[in-house]
Amino acid sequence: MCDSLGPDTASYVHCDVTKESDVASAVDVAVARHGKLDVMFSNAGVAEPRQKSFPDCEVDDFQRLMSVNVTGVFLATKYAARVMTPARQGSIVITASTASTTAGLVPHAYTCSKHAVVGLMRSAAAELGKHGIRVNCVSPHGVATPLAMAWLDLDKEAFEATIERSANLKGVRLGAEDVAEAVAYLAGDESRYVSGVNLLLDGGFTIAKGLA
Repeated sequence: MCDSLGPDTASYVHCDVTKESDVASAVDVAVARHGKLDVMFSNAGVAEPRQKSFPDCEVDDFQRLMSVNVTGVFLATKYAARVMTPARQGSIVITASTASTTAGLVPHAYTCSKHAVVGLMRSAAAELGKHGIRVNCVSPHGVATPLAMAWLDLDKEAFEATIERSANLKGVRLGAEDVAEAVAYLAGDESRYVSGVNLLLDGGFTIAKGLA
């Protein structure tokens, strides 16, 4: 992917978001190569393969998921803030989920992690606003990514059809490009006065189904 975009446009750095040194290094490389950091998009996430009742949940599985979905976001926000604060500008965008506002639809740990991510975002937005830094979440509903399709054990067409049947807004299927457009909006100057927002890309799903 980076090769297709060209070395002057994009570069790749291996980063395990659960390791503080990896996240710090990724930010350092970005600043060294481009002179500044305008946007941090924290998008890494994992999900449990299936829902389990609370008595059957394993603490190791819970902690592993939280380390990626929450600690990873914390580290990305921390190191982005370190370089954005002196510049007194920047946008941090975090991928949450409609699971950040609902419960019972997906596994417990995943739901917990996405609620936590929104809380972290709001706390960061409250603190970093005085430095000119905006922090927001984008929360997609069902997108046919490899992770989501594996979770439901469905191919792309079957996954999208399943989501469409449960959707409130008919005639539209949420795609990765729609999420990208929302992230670009939150990252760019068009949203220069938007901070602390959890932008739901759910076609009204959470409104029609009710919020937890």
